[in-house]
Amino acid sequence: MAEHCTDEYMEVRVAFLRDRVWAGGMCPESSTLGMVTHGKEGGHRATAGTRVPGGLLAESAQHCGVTTYAWHSRQGATYCGAQQGPPDVSGVSRRQTLALLPLCPGYGVEGNLLKSNSSRLLLASGDRMDFQALLVDEDRAWLMVGGKNHIFLLHLDHPSREPEKTECANFIRLLQPFNRSHVFACGTGSYQPVCAFIQLGARGKGPGTPTMRLVTHSLESGRGRCPYSPHEPFTGLLVDGELYSGTSSDFMGSSAAFFRTWVHGAEQSYIRTEQNQDHWLHEPAFIGAYAIPDTYNPHDDKVYIFFRETAMEAGQWERRHIHARVARVCKNDVGGKRSLINRWSTFLKARLVCSIPGPQGTETHFDQLEDVFLLHTRDPQNPLVFGLFTVSSGVFSGSAVCVYSMAAIRAAFSGPFAHKEGFDYRWVEYKGRVPYPRPGTCPSETYDPLLRSTKDFPDEVISFMRSHQLMWEPVSPQGRQPVLVRVNVPYRLRRLLVHRLEMESRHHDVLFLGTDDGKVLKVGLAGGVSRGTEVISLEEINVTKVPSPILDMKLSPKRQELFVSSTHGLLQLSLYRCELYGKTCTDCCLARDPYCTWDGRTCAPHLLTEKRRARCQDVLKSDLLSQCQDTAEGTAALEKLVFGVEKNSTFLECLARSPQTTIRWLVQHGEEMGLSEVRNNGRFLVLEQGLLIRQLTRVDVGTYECQAVERSFSRPLTRYSLRLIRHEAMELPPYKRSKGTEAGGTRPRTDLQPGYKGFPQALGAPGAPGTSLDAYCSALRHQDRQRQRAWHQRFPSLDSKSGRVRRHPQHL
Repeated sequence: MAEHCTDEYMEVRVAFLRDRVWAGGMCPESSTLGMVTHGKEGGHRATAGTRVPGGLLAESAQHCGVTTYAWHSRQGATYCGAQQGPPDVSGVSRRQTLALLPLCPGYGVEGNLLKSNSSRLLLASGDRMDFQALLVDEDRAWLMVGGKNHIFLLHLDHPSREPEKTECANFIRLLQPFNRSHVFACGTGSYQPVCAFIQLGARGKGPGTPTMRLVTHSLESGRGRCPYSPHEPFTGLLVDGELYSGTSSDFMGSSAAFFRTWVHGAEQSYIRTEQNQDHWLHEPAFIGAYAIPDTYNPHDDKVYIFFRETAMEAGQWERRHIHARVARVCKNDVGGKRSLINRWSTFLKARLVCSIPGPQGTETHFDQLEDVFLLHTRDPQNPLVFGLFTVSSGVFSGSAVCVYSMAAIRAAFSGPFAHKEGFDYRWVEYKGRVPYPRPGTCPSETYDPLLRSTKDFPDEVISFMRSHQLMWEPVSPQGRQPVLVRVNVPYRLRRLLVHRLEMESRHHDVLFLGTDDGKVLKVGLAGGVSRGTEVISLEEINVTKVPSPILDMKLSPKRQELFVSSTHGLLQLSLYRCELYGKTCTDCCLARDPYCTWDGRTCAPHLLTEKRRARCQDVLKSDLLSQCQDTAEGTAALEKLVFGVEKNSTFLECLARSPQTTIRWLVQHGEEMGLSEVRNNGRFLVLEQGLLIRQLTRVDVGTYECQAVERSFSRPLTRYSLRLIRHEAMELPPYKRSKGTEAGGTRPRTDLQPGYKGFPQALGAPGAPGTSLDAYCSALRHQDRQRQRAWHQRFPSLDSKSGRVRRHPQHL
């Protein structure tokens, strides 16, 4: 058990659902707290109804040195956790549900996440395993994970089966499928990179039969294939037995290049970018590489490389900037014949622009490329490129996601070249003669049947390619602006995955974004370029207890699961939790989660519903009347009676049920008066959590209604009847008010039964509510004094010294 225990890896799923959480680490006094205690066999014992005024129930059980706890709010939402010491939910915002994964197999807290089977901890370790490489095979239902010194193989259809593992060379950085029986793997090898094949056995030989082994005779040097350091940016792509990799070429990491090597067979040749030529590559950090066909002729296929580098376009005395780049090479490039031998002769690069337009033509650029995702469409020649960018400066920091079309990328490579000229040797547009065939063209019969290899290129073309790698026109995103922007937030986005859901009439894109502090954001994109893209925040998932960056993410559309790795573990997440979006069609549709739909009875996953023409499939629709027939259900507001003390502040709580909901407050001061909207002024403050009345006066008495407005639909949530406790009734001490009352000839009632039975009657009595409240409290105190006096008269001996029982014997 010890090897599986950790107090640094758990999952906190924060869903923008119809639940709530109490910030500040405290529950209200009226909360009902429940304790869940787990045994060694995985069972649990629940103790419900425990009242802890104003506090949290912590320390219910300890496993692996971690305290587990659980509590419930007034509205029935369940919150569970596990940590050392009291829980801290001060950082959890409104509309969020909190639940933590168990830290040991068979142990932990059963929160609403675990009960819904929406997450599972696959691998965890207190040591820094650095799970940087993930490879999923959906057809054979296995997941291969590369970590520190080991490669793991997990069988997804058999979760109880122990993962297979094999020892490998230090930090595993590359896992690429070679064929159905072998995987090509590379590791840092303690600054001596090494690569080898992993053989996978046949499926179905029994649950105890190992299906993974290292092919030891295939071990070979990984130089030019894998980085020397586990922290260096790196990309690798294995296509048709050839490995395309962007990595450092020396031990110190001072020089990086883009390579192509053969991973199998007798031929061990390579091709790479030119060395010590800054206009080729200048301090690059490689992000991704993808093979994309240009035409129906396979000889025109190219590999596109995405990276960032220090730009050389600036002048001699100007500040150097980081630019995002896209480069491409032909797959059939074999270098030049007399020049550029073993060097790329088709290498071109262009700038990727991701910026926010500003006033007077200014733009705010996001140039730090962090991740790239290629979304395949029905046309294999025209996938969509999603780029994740960040920016950090003294003004602000943030992240953005831009989408690029292959048409825009190809247009940049078909445009003018850039080169240096003039007395100050600046980069300008090249307007001279471009040799034939155009530099960057792949040798194929599509353009010239006589060109069968890059070695057949004229010397003029090779000479031009030595100094003209940069294109003059940049690549602009669709809509000429980002589809998603996050600025001035306490995290930076690092990883990006995109899942496209094909519906009957349109498609929806869902973004999964990994942050540098261990979160995964689930964001939906609704709309298009023509009508504008609407960003819908769906979920926020805290993957690690100790803030650490998300290292890798892999999506399984067939299984509807997301695999997320970090420094300390690997987690499996479900893409949806539709059952928590509500029990009505209105709540389900207003959630606007493209994975979920209303099937007539419940909010169910869209892919699993029997009714293919289910309601609310289109998250863009704003008219719920055309999608749901239960818009009148659940519209009755929750009635509450509250009392406020005059000249004191009063808070009326009302939480929005989704991030897209806007809260509106209405007030009615009398039965004959109509409803009027409450706005921010000197006396009222409308907050996200509710309405704050700074100083309560008599004119504020009335009925306050909290309404949720979401798109074109609105409904009441809570209706408060606010009554006033006069300030004069609270100024004097109770005993003085009681004596004054008795001196006046009126004694408080003593026939009231103790408890809460008579409390509403006292508060609801006509007249001044403050006097009734004081009279009731005075009656309770008077009754208690009479009961104590009667007890002392009946048993006087219990108060004498001789009647006391000695608790300890006298010493001899």
